[in-house]
Parts: sequence; C-alpha cells; structure tokens
Amino acid sequence: MIAVPEAFVRATVGREGPRGAAWIARLPGIVEELAERWACVPDGGAVLHGGVGLVVPVRRAGGGPAVLKVSFPHPGNVHEPDAFAAWAGRGAVLLHERDDARFAMLLERAHPASLAEQPERRLEEVLRIAGRLSHRLAVPAPPGLPRLSARADSWEEELRKDSVELGEPLPRRVLDAALATVRELGRSQPELVVHGDLHPRNILPAEREPWLAVDPKGVAGDPAYDAGALLKACALPLVEAGDLAEAARRAIAVFAEAAGLDRVRVRRWVQFHAVQAAFWGRRHGFHVARGGAGLDPLVRFADRMAELLTDLA
Repeated sequence: MIAVPEAFVRATVGREGPRGAAWIARLPGIVEELAERWACVPDGGAVLHGGVGLVVPVRRAGGGPAVLKVSFPHPGNVHEPDAFAAWAGRGAVLLHERDDARFAMLLERAHPASLAEQPERRLEEVLRIAGRLSHRLAVPAPPGLPRLSARADSWEEELRKDSVELGEPLPRRVLDAALATVRELGRSQPELVVHGDLHPRNILPAEREPWLAVDPKGVAGDPAYDAGALLKACALPLVEAGDLAEAARRAIAVFAEAAGLDRVRVRRWVQFHAVQAAFWGRRHGFHVARGGAGLDPLVRFADRMAELLTDLA
C-alpha cells in the first residue's frame, strides 16, 4: 500500500477540512483498487503530488511505464480526462484509462522535472516551447467541454465589483481595456481545446516527444487565453530583464509567433489576466506570499504589469 506524502495530507486537510481527511484516509485503498483493475503495479518511484492530485509511478502489465493519478473531487478537475481524450497524445501525455467517478486516470509517464525546473533554458526558449505546444493542443473541441465564452458575464461582473470594492486601485483606462477584452474577445471564441493552465510547471520532458503538457483544466475557447497563465509564471525573468516593457513586448511576440497567434490578441488576454491578478492579490494574496510585507511588492508588480500591458503597442 502506498504512503501518501505528508505535505499532500496537510495541504488537503487544511484546504478541505473533514471531507479532505476522509478522502485521504480512503486514498491508499483507491490507488490499490485502481492498480488492480488496470493491471499495473507501483514501480518503486517517489509518489508525487500537485495541489489536488496524487501521482503514483506504476508499470503496466505489458511492462510499459505509466502513472496513476487520483485527484480530490472538485469541479475544476472534471474535464481533465476529456482534454486528454481530445488530444489523443498530440502535445500532451496519453490517456490510457479513466475512472471519472473517482477522478482518476492512468496516464503516460513523463519525466518529473518540469520546464520550470530547468534554469539553463532561457525565457525565449521556454516561451517557444509553450507556444508550440499551445498550437498543437488547439484541436477542435468536443461538445462536452465547458466554453470559456460562458464565463464572460461573470468576468465582467467580477472586474467591476473588484474595482469598486477595492477602492479603484487601477487607472480607469486599465480596467476599461480588460472589460473591452471580455466584450470583444471573451463572448465569441473559437471552438478549440484550451489547456487552461499552460505554464512551465505543467510542461514535462518525455520519451515519446521532447515536451508534453499535463494537468489541463479542459476548456474550449481562444488559445491566446493561455498566454496569461504563462506570462504570470514567467514574471521573475521579465523583471530581471531590466527593461520590463521591452521584455514583455518580446515575450508576447515570441509566444504568439510560436503558437501561430495574433500578438495583439495575445497581449490583450495577458493584460486581462494581469488585471485579474492585481485584484486577486489584494483579496487573497499570491502563492508565494499570502499577506504581510512580502505581498505588497507583488501587488505593485501586478499593477505595473497591468498598466504597462494596457499601453504596450
């Protein structure tokens, strides 16, 4: 029986309370049952985890390596296997088996050291890799995937509400630009599969292909939307570049070219994400700083990026 990492236990119970504790108690049995059903055995590798999912290295009956992933039941995880099924291995790990009731999948194994953990790779190379993957992942969306366009009304409502309740911290032109993106790009979007959280930690090296995507949200819409999560994850290298405006302009151009997307469209979605981040940080903090003195410079940086992206030609 597998040992669930203590850090995953603490995070799950801390976030989900008694329901999380009950799920953790069942988790080893769930993994054992699924491994037996899918004819695989633990492979001796370290049991890994993300924010909500446990990943167990296994070996299939035919000898091939794979991973068994079980996630805490949550609406945000429902369509992950649907995205993998739509891609069928195109730019993402292969889906071998699925158990939707248990939020579980048997997936192709990739190497655990993500693109984010390879400091020798320059920012432009990271952006090109992500852009090329984005292009490959943009396949016709199946009917069951949730549409990003369905979120447009709530996006607009939340932006307006946050601005008022937080004391209008951003210049009016910055908020108006984000609202215009929602109206002009958000309500009518392509019918293509979008990863939904495409950043370097969700891009892994593999044997079958150099790089494969993992952990999709599984939505349908505009592939340019994914540039927002990517550029937020690359914030530190942008700051270190010195000229932030030029670095942001170059980053958007590199990603857009690799993804085959219009750079203005990419910039507008990135600006929208930056405005959301500026408001979110004030309400909830960020992963690296939830409050206190460490949060203030991050909020100021989010504000600066939102304003810069508004004015970027």
